[in-house]
Amino acid sequence: MTKSATRSADERRFRQALFMTVSFVTVLWLVYLGAALFELNLVKYGIYPRRISGTVGIAFAPFIHGSFSHLFANSVAIVVLGTALLYGYPRSAGFVLGCLYVGTGLGVWLTARDAYHIGASGLTFGMMFFVFIIGAIRWDRRAIALSMLVFFLYGSMVWGIFPTDPEVSYESHFFGALIGVVLAVLFRNRDPAPLEKRYSWEDEAETPSDGPDNDPAQGDSLRE
Repeated sequence: MTKSATRSADERRFRQALFMTVSFVTVLWLVYLGAALFELNLVKYGIYPRRISGTVGIAFAPFIHGSFSHLFANSVAIVVLGTALLYGYPRSAGFVLGCLYVGTGLGVWLTARDAYHIGASGLTFGMMFFVFIIGAIRWDRRAIALSMLVFFLYGSMVWGIFPTDPEVSYESHFFGALIGVVLAVLFRNRDPAPLEKRYSWEDEAETPSDGPDNDPAQGDSLRE
C-alpha cells in the first residue's frame, strides 16, 4: 500500500471513529433532554445491586445521568477516549466495548452498594485504562502516542477507582478500569502494528558500496 493510500485509510478510520462516538454522545444528550423536558425520573432504570428489577440497569444505566455536569464530563471523555480506542484498535474495539458495557454492569450489580448506579463512567474508565495499558505493552509508535495522549488528558481518573465521594459510584469506575486492563493484556496483539516509516537514508546505508573493495576484478592475484 502506498503512503498516500495508507494516509487516506487512516483519515477515513479516524473520521468513522469520531462519528461513532459523537453519535453515541448525541443519544445520551437526547435521553437527558427528553427526561428534563417531560419531567421523567429515569434513575429507577439504573443498576440496583442484587435486585432482579435492578438488572435492567445493566442495559440502561449508561444512558442515564443525574446532572448536566455529570453528562458533560462523560460526553467529552467518551468522544476523546472512544475515538482513540476505535481508531487505534479497530479489530478489538467492538469486543472491548461490549465487555466493558456488560461486565461493568454485572460487577456493579453483584458487589456495589445498595443504591441506584447510573452514568457512563464505567465505559470511560475502561477505555482510558485499555488504551493506556495496551500502549505501554505494545510499544509501537501509534500505541505509544495514544497511550500518552489519554494519560495526559485523563491520567487523574485513576483516583476515581477509590471510594472518595459517597455520591459517586466508584464501583463502576473500578470494574471498568479492571476490565480495561485485563482486555489490554489479552488483546495486545489482536490489531497489527502500523508500518514503520522508512527513510531513504536507511536504504542507502544497506546498499553495498561500488568501491574498489567490492569489485571482483580488484581481488587478490597470483604472480606467475
